[in-house]
Amino acid sequence: MAEEAAPEKQATFTHGSTMRHVLVMSSTGAIGLLAIFFVDLANLFYISLLGQQALAAAIGFASTVMFFTVSICIGFTIAATAITARAIGAGDEEDAKKRATVSLVYMLIMTVVMVIIVYPLLRPILNLLGATGETLEIALGFMQIVIVSAPLLGLGMCMAGLLRAQGDAKRAMYVTLTSGASAAFIDPLLIFGLDLGVTGAALSVVVVRFMFVAIGIYGVWFVHRMLAIPDLSAIRNVFTPFMIIAVPAVLTQIATPFGNAYVTGAISQFGDDAVAGWAIAGRIMPLAFAGIFSLSGAVGPILGQNYGAGRIDRVRQTIVDSMIASAFYVAAMWILLVLFSPLIITVFGATGNAADLVWFFCVVVAASFLFMAALFVANAAFNNLGYPYLSTIFNWGRATLGVIPFVYVAQNWGPTGVLAGWSLGGVVFGTLAIVTCFAVIKRLPERAAKDGITISVPPSANSPFTSGKGALFGRIDTE
Repeated sequence: MAEEAAPEKQATFTHGSTMRHVLVMSSTGAIGLLAIFFVDLANLFYISLLGQQALAAAIGFASTVMFFTVSICIGFTIAATAITARAIGAGDEEDAKKRATVSLVYMLIMTVVMVIIVYPLLRPILNLLGATGETLEIALGFMQIVIVSAPLLGLGMCMAGLLRAQGDAKRAMYVTLTSGASAAFIDPLLIFGLDLGVTGAALSVVVVRFMFVAIGIYGVWFVHRMLAIPDLSAIRNVFTPFMIIAVPAVLTQIATPFGNAYVTGAISQFGDDAVAGWAIAGRIMPLAFAGIFSLSGAVGPILGQNYGAGRIDRVRQTIVDSMIASAFYVAAMWILLVLFSPLIITVFGATGNAADLVWFFCVVVAASFLFMAALFVANAAFNNLGYPYLSTIFNWGRATLGVIPFVYVAQNWGPTGVLAGWSLGGVVFGTLAIVTCFAVIKRLPERAAKDGITISVPPSANSPFTSGKGALFGRIDTE
């Protein structure tokens, strides 16, 4: 009797419920994000216990510089995840290994170059941000230690992205969770136990990033064997598709702080208590809406695998399911924020304009995060389906045209007007982004033909949302 052929390995996201994939990936991604937020919060908390305002201020200035280095790493991670997930979806395991390996090589090269450029410029950069005197020296000492570990951060983030591309949401979550759990113990040990102060906080970041990489290597290499020995031809061939996604993705990431800076400036004219209210809202956002902020990284691999497999029906359904899940999530968070808004105001000791802003954020602005979700889902689609420049356009559009004119007019109604203008701009650009997203999906067969992808749309894929006369999201023409 002839031996039966081994079943062909199927990419994780190309079969099964797309809604289940969205829920698993976004929930594990949210937990990972919360771990990252916890690392930053723990650092600031332990430093504040030292009782010197200059120390906390120095960490604040350093965090601003670190944000831009993290943004570069996020951009390269998005590219690595997209090109690897597409190869996995197409069933080309060898190509996926080459893309994953070369992505790590590019991440290492780019972050090392970034360190070489930024390190000698740290003092003028911190000066430009407004750090002076003792605060400047403390921030400089902190960054001189932390910046050299940027390649570790980049490699760790990239490996977490590769695990998501593989469909291993659990191990991708472990990579970031480990860093959060480690910070809880390493921070106080180095800051207080060894009496290293801010230097201990900086060394803690470096140690955590080493662990970040170690957990990532275990998942990527020892569990999934996703890497191969890179060769010059692979490095050369992957460069263009990688950079086509990476450059717009980096530009997309650094758009947000520009819009937030304008909002802060507009609110500051109403006094310190208004700025305090905006700061409190800024702390609530990532905690309450971590599930929304994780959407781009969570949904991207699902889209990438299914596009690589030619399953545009599943690409489209993933977008629909993402928006449905987001609607329920935002509704639940909105209700909780409304119910607990008095408690939040009390806990943070907010009064006057600060209390008004916190209440307005919880009761009114929180609902608009559904449109923030639409923007994130659309960005994931653009980055993974061959239109990364659209994510740059919409993010910068949101950060400029979606902030400045709306806030400029709405500030006439006080600090809550500023928040209203900020959220209204998000509604407009979130709507435009998701409408454009479905227009892109409708034309995706043409794009797939250029990418050499064979389209497969089974009859069972038709649904009231996407087929028939007057379909809500448009029908894909595969003929």
